[in-house]
Amino acid sequence: MAQSVGIKDVARAAGVSVGTVSNVINRPDTVATETRARVLSAIDRLGYVRSESARQLRAGRSRIMGLLVLDMGNPFFVDVARGAERAARQAGLGVMVCNSAQNPGEEAEYLSLFAEQRVRGVLLTPADATGRNIEAFRRHGIPFVLVDRVAEGTTECSVSVDDVAGGALAVRHLVDAGHRTIAYVSGPPGLNQVRDRRTGALEALLEAGLGPDALRELPTERLDVAAGRDAGARLLGLADRPTAVFCANDLLALGVLQAMYAAGVGVPDDLAIVGYDDIEFAAAAAVPLTSVRQPAVTMGAMAADLLLEETEEEGPARPHEHRRVVLQPELVVRRSSLSAR
Repeated sequence: MAQSVGIKDVARAAGVSVGTVSNVINRPDTVATETRARVLSAIDRLGYVRSESARQLRAGRSRIMGLLVLDMGNPFFVDVARGAERAARQAGLGVMVCNSAQNPGEEAEYLSLFAEQRVRGVLLTPADATGRNIEAFRRHGIPFVLVDRVAEGTTECSVSVDDVAGGALAVRHLVDAGHRTIAYVSGPPGLNQVRDRRTGALEALLEAGLGPDALRELPTERLDVAAGRDAGARLLGLADRPTAVFCANDLLALGVLQAMYAAGVGVPDDLAIVGYDDIEFAAAAAVPLTSVRQPAVTMGAMAADLLLEETEEEGPARPHEHRRVVLQPELVVRRSSLSAR
């Protein structure tokens, strides 16, 4: 294994002191032009890279923000990461992105990694419904902001979307189109987002004078296309098949759409479909997908801004106040739900 190059090696190669090399790296204007050029040449020749971990120990502050999401295979979270990265970069920080894969055990491991790396703070979409992982992480004293989740029972900041309103938007649209039996492909029941979207769906049915029996729930273990295809197969097997389906996210909806296409079931004429998130693929599907849009990039950027505000050097004139930001969803209607009934 090649030995790493240190600042002493650079100083020796350039014929200067370690302090001069440090000044070239951190305060180049204080070093004479000829000396600075000699040091930079040595850095380039030796391939020296400054140790960020050592710098953090000296400064006591990290330039890295952690981001832990449920599924980086979901374009929604890619957009959240884009927004967070944009805000962090403007503040001179980097983002360490990790994927819990909706697994509480993996979430706990990544939170421990963030603590070991002494990150500036963490943006977190929790996978553990019990809250134990958050409680354990809180003991490290590292600030965090919840993303796509309301900070219920905690004092931390959060940025989320009103998923109850979003579920109501989706089902109200289907009821207005004449549907009286609707399936809900819901994803893992332990996720707050899944439960809130179901609550909104039931509220829309109640408004229309329909009871909870009008909603047929088809839970899935994951929120991906494969789970949607499996739910679509179960939907096809129902004796009294609903005429419409609302899916907890767009990946599930695309899977249902694939299952219907393979079985020769027409969308939207035989089955109307509404998804959630309005990812880029929704509009590009074989049958463009109606979806409830979440402002994912904005959500990531706002969460990062809240974390940056909290981790600034606080003064008495500007103390940080934890806030819960709740954004509003928007229904984007496309051909997948425009059947004439």
